[in-house]
Amino acid sequence: MAELLPPELWSYIFGLAADEDTIFYPGLPTSMTQSSWARSMVTDWQLRTPRDSINMVQRRSYLTKKSIISTCKSWRRLGLEFLVRYLFFNDPSKLRSLTALLTSNPSLGWWTRRLHITHFLYDRGPSLDDFEAALTSVLVQTPNLEIFIVDWPLSRAFGSIADTLGTHCKNLRTAHWHVPAELLPKVIWALDALPLIVSLAVEFDAPLKDSDTLTLGSAQDVKLHLPNLQQLILRGYSGEFLEQASGWSLPLLRSFSFDFGSKLEDVPDVLSFLGTHGTSLLFLDLNCIPALDIRTILDLCPLLTAFSFNLDWKITPITQNTDAGDGPVVFTNRPHEHIAHIGLHGLLFAFGVGLASAYATPDPLRALLVQHTNDRNFAALTKASFPRLERVRVLSPTVLIDLERADRPQGSGMERWERWAGMCEGMNIRLEDCTGALLGTLPQEYEEDEEDEDELVEDNEYYTDDEEPARPGGVGLSELRALLEECRKMSEEREDPPFALPY
Repeated sequence: MAELLPPELWSYIFGLAADEDTIFYPGLPTSMTQSSWARSMVTDWQLRTPRDSINMVQRRSYLTKKSIISTCKSWRRLGLEFLVRYLFFNDPSKLRSLTALLTSNPSLGWWTRRLHITHFLYDRGPSLDDFEAALTSVLVQTPNLEIFIVDWPLSRAFGSIADTLGTHCKNLRTAHWHVPAELLPKVIWALDALPLIVSLAVEFDAPLKDSDTLTLGSAQDVKLHLPNLQQLILRGYSGEFLEQASGWSLPLLRSFSFDFGSKLEDVPDVLSFLGTHGTSLLFLDLNCIPALDIRTILDLCPLLTAFSFNLDWKITPITQNTDAGDGPVVFTNRPHEHIAHIGLHGLLFAFGVGLASAYATPDPLRALLVQHTNDRNFAALTKASFPRLERVRVLSPTVLIDLERADRPQGSGMERWERWAGMCEGMNIRLEDCTGALLGTLPQEYEEDEEDEDELVEDNEYYTDDEEPARPGGVGLSELRALLEECRKMSEEREDPPFALPY
């Protein structure tokens, strides 16, 4: 049967079955990327984050590919190169086995376009630095690599990895690195050697040395020109990066995400960065606890179609009423003509559920002040400030998980939810949670069938050292059914890439 179609057509069919359009899309997930509900072995439901979703897609895709190459000799011959188009691990020790495989068959690395090393062990397990030689060897042998994502923290290994990327992986489009803040000079030099980069995410851990002693050296004089960079995501101690990036040339930058975590001091100078690059942005996500000057920010970013910020921020009113206290909160100096989607961080105290509610019991005044701020800020989400506003999304997965466990908002949280929902309905604005469903919609039983299938996928490892032997005869019915079922699903339920840059 395999000989009846040309290899190019088989490759196309295999790609459809294996979700390759999703896996190879260059965009990275943002705070506005939807989460989804899934059945859990521990609790009734768990929230699957965008990172969980892409990891699940890669595991499922690998199982599909194994079924393909195990079907018959012809498909194995056609599918072996197809199998290594992306490499996905949660155990970095397997990099050594991969190095041996690519060394014994050098042509295989030419087909690899994505390398993703995810991190499921958190503080347990080995350091990725222990596998520096294996990882650099793999990068040397994958010259057509386009996507390089490392969720594990890197320290001393990043220098040689950055040099290898700049020398051997000139086609790199997407990168996600997790490094200590003092390695910023190496990050800058790596970017200088990767002019084709489209999407970049960098997470900076606290510096291992005193931050006052950190120097950039010759990297401080590098004025980067990244003509293709469209998406930039910064997390953690990114202040020095932002200061340097304010002087770079980023002509195509359209999406910027800034996540300062739970830190309260030394907030980076986001305004200066936006003063340089804000005029072309379509998507802006600011997730930090200290309040930023939102009106100035929106003036600096006139083309935004999507904007996310922390609804816990205490926004200074434009006018002060000495008799009635503070005037109403207004987010804009003038109506913003393009924003259609707004995402809301924070809101842990808003609905009277979860740990925030428990902590508020001995200190109710704090919770009341935050809730009052939430109400004032939410009331400012009007068509007067945002004429094209269509959607407001509560972004916190923690809020949604707490609502699911409590089954509904508690205390004054129920009245607040009803009031906010009524305000949005009156303005024809959709109020959503982080799954894209209407806020207040909890998972239903009809989702069980889909999740049962996902659980079967999750029970399998990503890569195993024992490959199934090639079959001497024709097509195995179970493998063929699996492939046809995947093709049927892809043709009936084809969707846009989940991590596209839609805004």
